[in-house]
Amino acid sequence: MKHPLHPALVHFPIACWSLATLADIVGQWSTRWPFWQWSVGMLVVGCAAGLAAAGAGLLDFLKLSPEHPATADAYRHMGVALTAWSLYAFSLLLRMDGMQPAPPNGLALALSGLGFIALCTTGWLGGKLVYVYGVGAVGPRS
Repeated sequence: MKHPLHPALVHFPIACWSLATLADIVGQWSTRWPFWQWSVGMLVVGCAAGLAAAGAGLLDFLKLSPEHPATADAYRHMGVALTAWSLYAFSLLLRMDGMQPAPPNGLALALSGLGFIALCTTGWLGGKLVYVYGVGAVGPRS
């Protein structure tokens, strides 16, 4: 397979975590609808999809030679992506009361906010890997 799988899979955690963060924000002003329930669902799917994306990213990373100029940024991308996953996973755990979802507390909301910042940062680093270094590009670059 010539085309890397990681770029195709990252759309799912990005979308789910972004929507979860948006639901948290809207939920702070809405007393009529329990947006936190949507947020919990999106966090679950995002964390599961994030594991798949991380696995595919690791396989792509292993194809990169240690001497490649993108290696340092690839390590940064991996570290920030794992940080984002951890922040969202901990936010999800704080929203659980046993096996039942519960409304988020302030710490859970803060972790989601920090997770979103990490998500944006790792996306920027991933874009740098592709568009500056050509990592994962097939064929000549123009």
